[in-house]
Amino acid sequence: MTDKNPLSNLLREMMLAVAMIAFLVLGLWAHTGTMPPLVVVESSSMVHEENGEVGSIDAGDLILVMDTPYENIITFAEASDRNNKYHGYETHGMEGDVIIYQKNGDDGTPIIHRAILRVEPSQTTSPNRLAPSDGNNSQHCPDGGTWDNSVEDEDGGLGTCVLTWAVPGTNITDSETITIRFDGNDAGYYDCNRFAHANVEPYLVVWNWQPKHSGIVTLGDNNQCSVDQGGLVVNGSSGVHSASGVAGPVKGDWLVGVAGGEIPWLGTVKLMLSGSGSPGTQYVPGSSFLFLSLVIGGIIFAPIGLEIVLKKIMQTSPEMHQAKYEVDYFSEEE
Repeated sequence: MTDKNPLSNLLREMMLAVAMIAFLVLGLWAHTGTMPPLVVVESSSMVHEENGEVGSIDAGDLILVMDTPYENIITFAEASDRNNKYHGYETHGMEGDVIIYQKNGDDGTPIIHRAILRVEPSQTTSPNRLAPSDGNNSQHCPDGGTWDNSVEDEDGGLGTCVLTWAVPGTNITDSETITIRFDGNDAGYYDCNRFAHANVEPYLVVWNWQPKHSGIVTLGDNNQCSVDQGGLVVNGSSGVHSASGVAGPVKGDWLVGVAGGEIPWLGTVKLMLSGSGSPGTQYVPGSSFLFLSLVIGGIIFAPIGLEIVLKKIMQTSPEMHQAKYEVDYFSEEE
């Protein structure tokens, strides 16, 4: 029996809508392991094609944020190394994982860029455990090395002095400084298409870099080798900044998640409604507005079309003919 009270009907429909949204969010949370389970891409730093492309990350796309262990992240260097077990691994149009992280662990809008290389301690020595927590490098490492407070030392304590570094997927295994040419020989080929190091270089070059701590170097696919970690890693890189300065190599506790599946175009609605703190839709490809309109139109008009089709099917069904016959027969009897 239908409730004739319009207010009751409205409340029932509103509760049903809220319940459906809640189940959707909980389902996404169960799948991704993160909350919120989706992020909206705001910039063009990961664009592959100017007019947009399904499969790569465009402004206005929704991206699932997967709860992936930090040590399981696969870098471009590893995925492009023919001798590496992850060789050939691709996500969102290129080799390696795309990660979402907070710059230097600070608050603010997270960055969604590709993991290019991972720098790890090779040789270490135990630090001065009596040094103050905010002490400088020399206080923590009087015998040399770089103080890294996020790496466990051989003495079991947190924090160690790194003497040499290694970069999986490259020929760097035990080096005080890091120089890598992503030219297809030293490491996998990474196309730059930009001016750098006073010459025109077609590929990414990390030159004489002394890491301040271990972590992952990141880069937007559309940023022409200007890595997030700035000019100390790649000459000419502007880097990305937070309240505490240029982003350092991404640590595990800065990680928000790894970019999973892409839901194209739908995040454009959120960007349309964003305030002054957001770039809005200025980076959204023009094609995204067209496809978004088609999706919205489909959602609105598909039920109407479906109802018309179902009515036609019902009208031509044997059951409908039988029902009509029975109605006419009993009408004649009366």
